[in-house]
Amino acid sequence: MCFGPLKRLCHWGPLTAIGITKLVMYATIHCCSMWWPPQKSIGGFLNIIFFLNGCAILIYNFLSAVFVGPGYLPLNWQPECAKDEAYLQFCNVCDGFKAPRAHHCRKCNRCVLKMDHHCPWINNCVGHANHAHFTVFLLFSVTSCIQSTVILSCSLYKGIHRGWYIYHGIEPVVHLTLFMLVMCVFALGLSIGVTLAVGMLLYFQIRAILHNRTGIEDWILEKAIHRRQDNDPPFIYPYDLGWRQNCYQVFGSYFEPVGDGITWPVKEGCHQYTLTMEQKMQKNEKRMRTRAYSVIHKYSGCWCPISHGWKVLVHPPLTDETRISLKPSETVLVTRWRRYWLFGERCPPCGKKDRGWFPRCCVVEITISDQSTSVAECKKLL
Repeated sequence: MCFGPLKRLCHWGPLTAIGITKLVMYATIHCCSMWWPPQKSIGGFLNIIFFLNGCAILIYNFLSAVFVGPGYLPLNWQPECAKDEAYLQFCNVCDGFKAPRAHHCRKCNRCVLKMDHHCPWINNCVGHANHAHFTVFLLFSVTSCIQSTVILSCSLYKGIHRGWYIYHGIEPVVHLTLFMLVMCVFALGLSIGVTLAVGMLLYFQIRAILHNRTGIEDWILEKAIHRRQDNDPPFIYPYDLGWRQNCYQVFGSYFEPVGDGITWPVKEGCHQYTLTMEQKMQKNEKRMRTRAYSVIHKYSGCWCPISHGWKVLVHPPLTDETRISLKPSETVLVTRWRRYWLFGERCPPCGKKDRGWFPRCCVVEITISDQSTSVAECKKLL
């Protein structure tokens, strides 16, 4: 068991990230010492220095993203002006109001400043304070893995064709034992996988920074656009101040984000609570669509529910949101629908995991005559 600052690292995400980094680094440096020895040419020296420098920056920003954290809204937070409370949402867990751009993370159990998402690889949220470190970590993960892919590919080619070099009287420079051959192939696969997967995540992060939008705010903006009629005025996103100012807010000076994470500069014609008011209206509409369902079949909450049919198994919701266990005779309030899955909240709540996805075949909708009564009674208990 780990205590203190090491607690954040004692999780499968950071440990896996560190393990992948060490494996790829070791295999790349070993192959580079044979394929392009740094002591024999300036090019080889610059190549290994560039790779090691990228790995050092990668590790530094990874640890900074883990330990600096996203920045949390103080518990029991209230706006300075009491009239502004009407524009804000209240967090029952933190026992305070949610500041603009702040959202509650169920895994961190705190309201996070300018929350983008909870990242399992750093075992922390990405938010106001560590967004710059997280983005640089992604950037150098991709660039270092691209360089590693080239080095490992060339080394493996020369190592596998070692007999051809000997046959033609050319001194082979790369010699791989069976263990190193397996390790290099595995490391090459990891490098290519990281380049593709992390590269896609890096793209979304860069786009978010350029437009000054988090992943959650992208979702709010998309719903704000679609829920408006043709004759309604368009919704203006308040925080997009141009790409230069947007980047400066995140990176600031020496990776120190600008501002306190609570008060934000906004576009002309908008104010601090433009987005929070929009989100409150969206949640009110969501509550109006809430339907009550009664549980008829038990569900354990597992991610691969084989016992509920192959259609449920092969059509899971494409999200990392939790699944909730259900027992017959329980009631759930459903707010999102898929063909084979539903998303809702157990009513009354009985523990930490009361909201999440579950198979549609496990529940049946309560009749229309009892629907309004059931929903009203459940909302009083929530």
